[in-house]
Parts: sequence; C-alpha cells; structure tokens
Amino acid sequence: MAGVYWYGGVWMSEEPKILGPMDHAFWLGSVIFDGARAIRGYAPDLELHCARSIRSALALNMRPTRTAEEIAALCREGIRRMGPDAELYVRPMFFVRSGLGAARPDPSSTDFILAIYDAPLPPWAGFSAMMAPFRRAAIDMAPTDAKASCLYPNGSRAAAWVQERGADNAVMCDPAGNVAEFASANLWFGKNGVAITPVANHTFLAGITRKRIMGLFREAGVPVEERAVSVAELEEADEIFSTGNYAKVQPCTRYNGREMQIGPLTTRARELYFNWMETTPKLV
Repeated sequence: MAGVYWYGGVWMSEEPKILGPMDHAFWLGSVIFDGARAIRGYAPDLELHCARSIRSALALNMRPTRTAEEIAALCREGIRRMGPDAELYVRPMFFVRSGLGAARPDPSSTDFILAIYDAPLPPWAGFSAMMAPFRRAAIDMAPTDAKASCLYPNGSRAAAWVQERGADNAVMCDPAGNVAEFASANLWFGKNGVAITPVANHTFLAGITRKRIMGLFREAGVPVEERAVSVAELEEADEIFSTGNYAKVQPCTRYNGREMQIGPLTTRARELYFNWMETTPKLV
C-alpha cells in the first residue's frame, strides 16, 4: 500500500514504528483518529475532519500538539505528494505515551502522527446488512462524541457476528433499542420519498459526510427527517443506504435477508455529494 507518513517533523514513505508495550496508547487504548478523503485532487470537508480530531483528543483528556489549521496544512502537503489521480485515506491521529498512575493518560505525553495512503473508493455495488445483537454505548458509558479508537472493537464484533451469518455489515441499536447506525457508517433509509436518518443522540458519531448529505438534500428540496428510528421501520423501508467518509454513499441491497433495489434517494445522495465535491477547490 503506497502512502506517506508524517511524524516528528519528517515525511517518510515507510510506516514509522513508534509504539512499544509500555506506551499508554498501546496497552490502554488512548488513541483518537480522524478519517478524511482525498479523491483525485479534491479533499472534501478536510478542515472539518481536522477540527474534529482536536475535539476528539480533548474529549479523551489529551493535549493536542498541533492545531486544526496545522494539521490541515500537513494533510494538503501529503495529498500533493501522492499525485493528482490518487484516491486516498487521510488519517491524523493523536495518542498518549504515558500514564499517571495505573490507567489515567498523561496529557503532557500526547503525540501526533499523520498517515495518508492509497484507498480506492469502493465500487457502486451495494452491501448486505443484518441487525446485530450488540448496541452502541451511551455517552456516560464511553467517549461516544469522539472518534476514539477504543469504540471500534464493539462495531467490529457486531460486523463479525453478521458476517458469520452471511451479511456484510451490521445494524446496531442505541441503549434504548432504537436504530443507531451501521457498524462502520451512518444509516439512512427512504420511505415514501422522505430521507430518514437516526437522530444524533450522543450514542454514535454523527458524521461529517452525514451532515453534508443532509444539507445537500435540503438544498435540493428533498424531505429529510432526523428522528428516533424503530427497528420495525427498517423492515418496511423502501430503500436503505449508508453515508460515511470511507465510501461516501453506498446502497444496502439486502437487509435481514430481504433483497432491496438501489433507490432514488440513495442515487440522488451520491449524485449530490460528488457534484458538490467537484465545486470545491482542487489541491493537486
């Protein structure tokens, strides 16, 4: 996998080996990251992703060593290094080196690294999904308003559970039993021409791409509802799709064994997003 990495003031083309077994991040999970995209020279919402990385670090009691503006400048430099045709994942990360006592991270040991690497957009082919028996945590149970690495094993075990049963991705509920999101992306569905997505209730990360799609829909006159979503509603949905940084917009073509078509709202979301992206400045 081709990529460039920035650490300690130096760009390199090989992954730097920077953690050991005594580092707090290695054994107690004090790591946050953000995931932006660069797509053939465009970097949609890059600044918003960099700003969120700062908020995530602060939520985990870290002391960020770079500003959002400094991170964005590094991202732009790295994207240019990868060339005009690359499709890239852009991943700034903060992590903690040492602890205070047995478990508390030491904010003064916060460190930073940036990874930018080839990650082609998935094909517009769709995925299958299934309801999983694992739930997202509430904000008083986990740092759910941060893009914290420690949150991802829960989604991974949900995804593994459904993959063992023949589906690609999991749908997860919140602690109250309402639909929260997919294991790896935000969830939308369409019913009678209305685009519906679960309300942001601090149990899942309400994504930057999700917010962008919501705004683009409203500008285009597409009815949008952000509200509590019951499990039963997905069974009766006309269409289901995901939004997220990695794949942007992807259709769900089978849910709980029911075959589904790629619907007009899904198609419209994708068109609106990429049309908007191409109005933003190119970096390369």
